[in-house]
Amino acid sequence: MSKAVVVYHSGYGHAKRVAEHVAEGASGTLIAIDANGDIPEGAWETLASSDAIIFGTPTYMGSPSWQFKKFADASSKAWFSRAWQDKVFGGFTVSASLNGDKQVSLISLQTLASQHGGIWVSLGMLPSNSHSATRNDVNNLGGSVGLLVQAASDVGADEIPSGDLETARLYGRRVAEIAEKLNG
Repeated sequence: MSKAVVVYHSGYGHAKRVAEHVAEGASGTLIAIDANGDIPEGAWETLASSDAIIFGTPTYMGSPSWQFKKFADASSKAWFSRAWQDKVFGGFTVSASLNGDKQVSLISLQTLASQHGGIWVSLGMLPSNSHSATRNDVNNLGGSVGLLVQAASDVGADEIPSGDLETARLYGRRVAEIAEKLNG
């Protein structure tokens, strides 16, 4: 079985809830980036020993949170030593708007993975874009690069649409399965 890690920042709890569902699908470990943009002691070693790394961040003002960007900048030591070379990567983002420029954040995550020499995993699901589709359907936001999640700004993380959470679980499983195929 592959060893997956979900490293994420969550400003208001929404990205944390999504990260938990992604980790559940991947049977993975969670690493939270704190409010100062730091990760816990030993987390760099956990990331280095993983087969798959899944990035997660809210989208604020059209890009990842500054805390996630601080983590990304700090990963330059892993970049220089090629510690994450050929690992499997994925990513997700959450914003309050249905669009919210989430695609920009996903491209930032994909670029970070590529700079590390990683192998990016797309969402791999058809969008739920029929007339009868609802917010409770899988991939109802129509993502392809990675996982897109919408969480209204005036509700807590417990009100994230079930379709988004199920998409998160399925995406985590997909990333882990691809890592297993490549490392098995």
